[in-house]
Amino acid sequence: MIDLPRNTFYYQSKAPTLKLDDAELAALIEDIQDELPCYGYRRVTHELHWRGHLVKHKRVARVMRANGLGIKQRRRYVRTTDSRHDSPIYPNLYRNLIPPRLDMVWVADFTFCCWLLLSDCHS
Repeated sequence: MIDLPRNTFYYQSKAPTLKLDDAELAALIEDIQDELPCYGYRRVTHELHWRGHLVKHKRVARVMRANGLGIKQRRRYVRTTDSRHDSPIYPNLYRNLIPPRLDMVWVADFTFCCWLLLSDCHS
């Protein structure tokens, strides 16, 4: 039996990596984003690792933020009203009149929060 520590068997020499300055890293990130424009800092970091550059994700995020290399996120357009329909449009029968007594006019409002509001217009 040889008196060697166990980690000697599992030792793997690390290949020497060159230190990239921020300008070189920004150029590499621009190249990646030219090929793959929808990649954010996580995917760019993975792509850099795949290409052999060992760079931490926080540094990639910082360089991308400093050079304006982030992806443009599209804003969601919330469509609230569908005015183009074949259904009849009913007239406003209430016309902001003040009802003289209770239980004459009831209104309802259904909002997108799935709440239904029923109220008497007299009160």
